Amino acid sequence: MSAPLGVILAGGKATRMGGGDKGLLTLGRETLMDRVIGRLAPQAGALALNANGDPARFAALGLPVLPDSVEGHPGPLAGVLAGLDWAAGEGAEAIVTVAADTPFFPRDLVARLQDAAAGMAHPLALAATPDPERGRVRHPTFGLWPVALRDDLRAALGEGVRKVVLWTDAHDGQEALFDGPGEPFFNVNTPEDLKAAEEML
Repeated sequence: MSAPLGVILAGGKATRMGGGDKGLLTLGRETLMDRVIGRLAPQAGALALNANGDPARFAALGLPVLPDSVEGHPGPLAGVLAGLDWAAGEGAEAIVTVAADTPFFPRDLVARLQDAAAGMAHPLALAATPDPERGRVRHPTFGLWPVALRDDLRAALGEGVRKVVLWTDAHDGQEALFDGPGEPFFNVNTPEDLKAAEEML
């Protein structure tokens, strides 16, 4: 299976961090975004960034910046759709998405997502981790998404669907379970989280 294109989701408002772009915050000697790119690039084909507002603030990254095509900040699914539309223009069959504020995600993320989706008509899978109370928790910004379903996703967003798992469950989305040590999908939402991430380094 060929490597999917990579899309970094940075379209949120970062309200708990006081606004701005969390991905441009510094962790150690690099920004969160640099760390995310460093992990994703070896696993995927070409990369792009889903973000809204002035794309010039990301110019130093040298990546295409894809704004949401659905107004009102409807959430991650809008970023996924922007990525799928871009990938269709590139002639790709699938994308993998990661969050811009999650610097420690697995270096085998794509391979594990592809394994989980193997044999499906359309490659669709989300990352998941064990949870002592709920069994497992899905991480909806970390997924493998088929370009073939982009028009279906566009229609779902138009009908008001916002919750990622409602759409993935409707299309038999699979789960790739990451049950190793640590918190592979630890994300930086608050200044306290950033301090914790510095300790995790």
